[in-house]
Amino acid sequence: MTEASLVWLSEQEIVELVDLNDAIEALERGLRWEGEGNALNIPKALGTWADGSSMHALGSVFTQNAYCGWKAWVNTKRGATAVFVLFDANNGKLLATMEAASLGQMRTSAISGLATRWMAAEDADEMALIGTGAQSLTQVAAVSVVRPLKRLKVFSPNKERREAFVAKAAASFDFEVVASDTVESAVDGTPIVTTITRAEEPFLTASMLARGCHLNAVGAILPARAEFTQDVFERADLVVGDYLPNLQRASREFIEYYEKGAGDWSDVKLLGALIAENGKRPAGADITLFKAMGMGISDLSVAILAYERSVEKGLGIAIPQPSRKEPRWRAMATV
Repeated sequence: MTEASLVWLSEQEIVELVDLNDAIEALERGLRWEGEGNALNIPKALGTWADGSSMHALGSVFTQNAYCGWKAWVNTKRGATAVFVLFDANNGKLLATMEAASLGQMRTSAISGLATRWMAAEDADEMALIGTGAQSLTQVAAVSVVRPLKRLKVFSPNKERREAFVAKAAASFDFEVVASDTVESAVDGTPIVTTITRAEEPFLTASMLARGCHLNAVGAILPARAEFTQDVFERADLVVGDYLPNLQRASREFIEYYEKGAGDWSDVKLLGALIAENGKRPAGADITLFKAMGMGISDLSVAILAYERSVEKGLGIAIPQPSRKEPRWRAMATV
């Protein structure tokens, strides 16, 4: 691979180069840079059609180390594909193109782990997981990286899928994993709760949550969906999001409270600012709430690490740099 080449990285290479622990640390560094003013996001481009299909694009730039990039993906009921494109922010050179499903899963879980590191009680050692889809196992893994979990309680409405997930999680972790028959029993007395669902109506109420709980609400990233009721905001002593414009555009929960209700958007703190300020969980906090919608900085943080390690280890397929050519055309036919 020459210095002039760009690199194509496959899903397999991405997971060989970066693990979830790496992703959490890379994301913390990237968010600290954002909080210090050395990184910026570009608001998500979002389009939906037909039966719930959607297309998305997220961009970001780090002025700290001169990288920028875009992730784009399309999600349909028949499948989804994501790619990440990395550029040199100084000269516009195309550095890499990456298959981005695993990258996206790592950054989605990593930001939950990072929020838990900064916002959950230090002695929190039990977790409730609501939702058992493709993102769920790594959500648990990310929390287990930052807190010494002793027990995981799992709920999803489909009993067979719930029990299958419990078996998979029990084989993946060395702490106790149990199935819960209801949302209420899963979150009862639990200090860390993560929701990762596609619920169209809120199912989690404030009265279900224990005092001192930290909630990662990381499902429901489209305006038609919601996971928790408005009274959760009333108990939250610290409300943190990943990127405000995306919350304002697409989080039904936040829009209903801060745009249409009694809330004030200035009360929402960004995770990057919390980290840059070395902020702490408020003493005696009732509930802390983190909402992630997805943002470019999350993807870029992990993509940079994968790219730099690929260069060090010589992994990936080298591709010639784009070469500009003049457009051509055909003259209008005459009779």
